[in-house]
Amino acid sequence: MSKSYAEINEKIASGKAVVLTAEEVIGYVDKKGLETAAKEVDVVTTATFGPMCSSGCVLNFGHSKPKIRISEAWIEDVQVYCGIAAVDVYLGATQLRHNDPANMYFPGEFLYGGGHVIEDLVAGKKLQLFGLSYGTNDYPRREIRTMFDINDLNQAIMTNPRNCYQNYNIATNTSDKTIYTYLGILKPNMRNMTYSSAGQLSPLLNDPFYETIGVGTKVWLAGAHGIVYSQGTQHCGDVERGENGVPVEGAGTLALSGNMKDMDSEFVRGVSFKGYGASLALGVGIPIPILNAEILKRTTVRDSELFGCVIDYSEDYPQKTGKILNRYSYEELRSGQVEFDGKKVKVASISSYNKAQKIAGILKAEVEDGKFLLAEPSQKLPLNQGMQGLEVKGVK
Repeated sequence: MSKSYAEINEKIASGKAVVLTAEEVIGYVDKKGLETAAKEVDVVTTATFGPMCSSGCVLNFGHSKPKIRISEAWIEDVQVYCGIAAVDVYLGATQLRHNDPANMYFPGEFLYGGGHVIEDLVAGKKLQLFGLSYGTNDYPRREIRTMFDINDLNQAIMTNPRNCYQNYNIATNTSDKTIYTYLGILKPNMRNMTYSSAGQLSPLLNDPFYETIGVGTKVWLAGAHGIVYSQGTQHCGDVERGENGVPVEGAGTLALSGNMKDMDSEFVRGVSFKGYGASLALGVGIPIPILNAEILKRTTVRDSELFGCVIDYSEDYPQKTGKILNRYSYEELRSGQVEFDGKKVKVASISSYNKAQKIAGILKAEVEDGKFLLAEPSQKLPLNQGMQGLEVKGVK
């Protein structure tokens, strides 16, 4: 039994598609059996919501009178990158506000950065642009200061080099001092652990071999209909996998893009990590077409069958030792407590499973209503690609 994208899209357009979330499909297959369910189910929706530091946006302001070729600029005192065309800029999620003390007085608060600007833009707030230029014959203006909102922009395109990590570390701290990381505050002597994943709802954990998610896949990006435009940075399909084929460590990633004018600020949130920096929490939903029974089987993966590696962020992570302290299933992690060497350790997630559930439900409704058709990937994500580190070499 097999289906095509065209057949599934035809059912979606006619309102006859059977759509389940990655949570719902588990019980459905248990009840119906794999072969029967594969004939009946057309789409499974997956989702995640959490910090995705490698995110940002391209903005186009249009031309002032007289024109300016912006060479330096700040939005709400957060610097944007101007090394592209005259009034195009790129705003990164982790960029800090000008004069933010960062970690000068450790641990820093990082109260406002690029991710917060992106949230404010999507929310429709008025923001200040300040730009400078060296001046040219065709772009004579040397300075500009103005207020704008997202509707004043010609384009506001979210362009994220790395989102939706396929599994990730569980962080802890074996030292005798509190440490501050992008996975939150880690207490001394392994008094807590943190992680960031939607587990059984997470897109690439439901498509571990990148059979349906690839370049050209249509995605739900914070309310907008976006696209996978490339493999994400640090994509690494050649990793250790469990018997079910799912990576037990960080693996694949996606580069995503979408129109910010169509986004909902509920799913685009600036975040601050004490002692680390600013970032952006983002909601992503990806539909998986049930082309055959094997693809369906992979979407029935449970939290009890998904495992992450515990890494010491006081020593092994920063020094890149490769040491793994333990492995836990997401079922264990989601219980809020695990046992390590006979000691109970509290666990917290910095991603939101509830938001992921909501996104999967929203995407399900859009597909059922014929508002979201599927797109067949034009290019597969590499499965056997590794990831190299940066060798520190002598400079001549």
